[in-house]
Amino acid sequence: MELDKLWKEFLTGRNDEARKKLILNYLPLVKNIAGRLAVRTPYFMQQDDLESCGVIGLMEAVDKYDPSLGVNFETFAYQRIRGAMIDELRRQSWVPRTLWQRQQAVKAARERLESSGQTVTEETLARAAGLSLNELRQILRQSSAVQVCSLDDEIYTSEGDVTRRCELVEDINSPDPLKMINDLEDKEMLVRAIEALRERDKLVLALYYQEGLTLKEIGKVMSVSESRVCQLHSAAIKKLRQQLEKIQN
Repeated sequence: MELDKLWKEFLTGRNDEARKKLILNYLPLVKNIAGRLAVRTPYFMQQDDLESCGVIGLMEAVDKYDPSLGVNFETFAYQRIRGAMIDELRRQSWVPRTLWQRQQAVKAARERLESSGQTVTEETLARAAGLSLNELRQILRQSSAVQVCSLDDEIYTSEGDVTRRCELVEDINSPDPLKMINDLEDKEMLVRAIEALRERDKLVLALYYQEGLTLKEIGKVMSVSESRVCQLHSAAIKKLRQQLEKIQN
């Protein structure tokens, strides 16, 4: 009676609260369909993913259900929910249909062998799947080539430690932290060395390296000849090297 009341309330005035309660009431139907479908889904699609898609199908079914058609809601919703799951499977899967079917045949054969307590080898698996050994190996190679794994998966390192897969993937665009530290230390030492120079030496280095002026242009700024600027520059570099050696030692 409560369910009939909810449907009447929703169908009459499209009440949002009634809609929410109807969706919650039929969630077990989504889980049931996802559980059946998950038996035949590829490895990259989990049951939780199917249920999420199924909820969307359930919401559409609630919105579009018309009891005057003479079909009960469960029957009407089943097709919508299952269809949403199938659509998502097709959207997510880039594996050719023929390969997927062969993978499922091998998977089913493996499960039959395991459930019967038999040892699963390539030979027994090939016989159980009705394949030659070469055909089985080809399917296994193809399956391995298209296998997807999550970067959040936990794996064991050779030292026995547990880490996430993403920690083992090199980011070529990420700067090397050791190089960053070295560069930072080098910059700090350079700043300290420059601060120890005389003002005239600092000026020559600043105009040449920071401002990008030529020796001739620096000579005009300092009112000296270009050859004198060259001497001052050489002397400043020599003093800077001496200061760096002092700091490093």
